[in-house]
Amino acid sequence: MSIERITVLGGGAWGTALALACARAGRTVTLWEHDPGNAESLIEKRESKFLPGAKLDDKIRVTTDLAAAAAQAQAILMVVPAQIVRSVATALAPALAQGTPVIVCSKGIEHGTRKFMTEIVAECAPKAIPAILSGPSFAVDVARGLPTAVTLASKDRKIASELAQALGSTTFRPYHATDVRGVEIGGAAKNVLAIAAGIVAGRELGASASAALIARGFGELFRLGKSFGAKPETMTGLSGLGDLILTCSGPQSRNFSFGVALGKGASVAQASGGKLAEGSFTAPVLLEIAAAHKIDMPIHSAIAAVLSGKMSVDEAIKSLLARPFGTEE
Repeated sequence: MSIERITVLGGGAWGTALALACARAGRTVTLWEHDPGNAESLIEKRESKFLPGAKLDDKIRVTTDLAAAAAQAQAILMVVPAQIVRSVATALAPALAQGTPVIVCSKGIEHGTRKFMTEIVAECAPKAIPAILSGPSFAVDVARGLPTAVTLASKDRKIASELAQALGSTTFRPYHATDVRGVEIGGAAKNVLAIAAGIVAGRELGASASAALIARGFGELFRLGKSFGAKPETMTGLSGLGDLILTCSGPQSRNFSFGVALGKGASVAQASGGKLAEGSFTAPVLLEIAAAHKIDMPIHSAIAAVLSGKMSVDEAIKSLLARPFGTEE
């Protein structure tokens, strides 16, 4: 199947960047935005309020009509915060044609239900074919057309390949896969670890501590993925280790910046600064899942304790350093 018409749901930084990537791939793109103020900026200034300086391609059509945006789409990229995927998928469902791929580009797990994003799409929009896109990708880099590689997974290998071909270009390279759950776990867990890496930076604990945290944190991510049957290649690939390295690397990552502020002594409310750090929502539900699968995740546990106010940053650091010496095997 040749996919020519793509709708992107969400005109934030990442949605705008992906709309630009799809346009560069030669597709006809519709960008839906629910926020009136940002929609006005996208239509009149051809620029998202959340990604200033990145001008929309003239071929990208902007709309606030969700049904119209979905009706003609051969594939849909859902680029909204993880905790509102359910409401958008529910609203989207009546307008979907049978068998339309819906690619979730959010990284998280739903509170309460502990469901992953593709599970929510399957439940709320039964006509959709759920897929997931994740990997080491900053919106500003993708918007500028800088070289970026990601993973695009669907349970149907043929559909995953077709979607990767539709979105791919010389600068945006989706590698297709079928390990949907592995991709989702990597995207969710790395956000929590980025907060931890930010705390290390904010406390000025040094590069050695940062490297140790990332390595040990990846071990936790890997064990959780393994318990769900995720492939080792997924965990060590773009959507696992690759995304973890990027999101722990600097202030472009909201989760890392959030952690830096915590490390410097800010409260959780002060650290957020009104910006979304998905890891802060993911940490507690990820721990619930880990407990259900009997997976030990001490770094994730420490971050969840800090975010809930059960521990201070210093107490969390001490709790990790005081753990019994053990083997790495």
